Amino acid sequence: MEQEKPQPSTTTTTPTPSTTTTTTAATASKPRLTLSPLTRFHAGYFRISLSLCAQALLWRTLSSDATSTSAAALSDPLRVVLRHLPSAAFIILWSLALTTLSTLSLLFLLRCLLNPRSLRSEFSHQVGVNYLFAPWISWLLLLQSSPFLSPGTPTHFILLFAFSLPIVALDVKIYGQWFTKGKRFLSVVANPTSQMSVIGNLVAARAAAMSGWRECAVFLFSLGITHYLVLFVTLYQRLQGSDRLPATLRPVFFLFVAAPSMACLAWDSIEGTFDTSSKMLFFLSLFIFASLICRPALFKRSMKRFHVAWWAYPFPLTALALSSAEYARVVDGEVAHWLMLVLSVLSVLVTLALIVISALNTNALFPRHDPFVSLPVTNSSGGPSST
Repeated sequence: MEQEKPQPSTTTTTPTPSTTTTTTAATASKPRLTLSPLTRFHAGYFRISLSLCAQALLWRTLSSDATSTSAAALSDPLRVVLRHLPSAAFIILWSLALTTLSTLSLLFLLRCLLNPRSLRSEFSHQVGVNYLFAPWISWLLLLQSSPFLSPGTPTHFILLFAFSLPIVALDVKIYGQWFTKGKRFLSVVANPTSQMSVIGNLVAARAAAMSGWRECAVFLFSLGITHYLVLFVTLYQRLQGSDRLPATLRPVFFLFVAAPSMACLAWDSIEGTFDTSSKMLFFLSLFIFASLICRPALFKRSMKRFHVAWWAYPFPLTALALSSAEYARVVDGEVAHWLMLVLSVLSVLVTLALIVISALNTNALFPRHDPFVSLPVTNSSGGPSST
């Protein structure tokens, strides 16, 4: 009779750990679910603002050229449409870009304040660290296309300095790591997104040149074009780091188009004329663009399911359209103007398509398994740790 008493005690003690584990798991999952949308946010989402701000700059450039009296410009259908569009259309587009960029900047700031470890992990990530240039590039593009601030005003100078200084600071850190740290050698970490650092310098150089800071523009351009040559050769050789890019992120290969296009625009602003060097850079970007669109199989796996990496397409296309607009301004011919028309319309259509697709797939904007960056949010063993 005494041996029958411990048996119910053993049966009653076994459910207690299971119930406690289930309750603790349920309570632990609640804060993780509430924090996950913000903690899964990373600098790669600034691809959206890059595309919209570049579109605003493109429409301002084309609108300023709409009053051209050349025969090719008068027969250009795009400029005919721009001449009949109200000025409020551009202001709405610029305001949309400003709202998007401000929202993304606020979200990124909140994420850094609530979870500083995520920013440190992004600095150590081979892809994430390169997109830390994207917010400042977006602000510089928006500043160049601003309908309210003209170059030369004190406010414009202050904003230009505030948006360019972080790019130089990131240059010192990243470029220094490329040739001083063994684990961060360029041959180890190089991938197509590494060109974001080059694009940042070139966009800042163009903004400085348009504001009259020619010496600063030459300084930034020399940093960008020197490292672009080294990076271009490194990526062409397909060394150790360039094969680590996940298939989902393959749209970033179009950054090969954006870098020479922005170099073309920057040198045009520095010299004040679209000379032979600018034409060479434009033709290089045009050739790379043709090479990429002739290889759709490269992007087949990345297009199976919507991902925010799709926003890597519009910005390079818009940069190429901007350089083609400058080329058509100098080369007054039918071929140059039709090339500008095709590239501009293509960039606008791709941007509009992605706006619609993103609006219809808002749940896919924050995937749980994002290959972009590791998220050390909690100490639990459930989430992905690295790519």
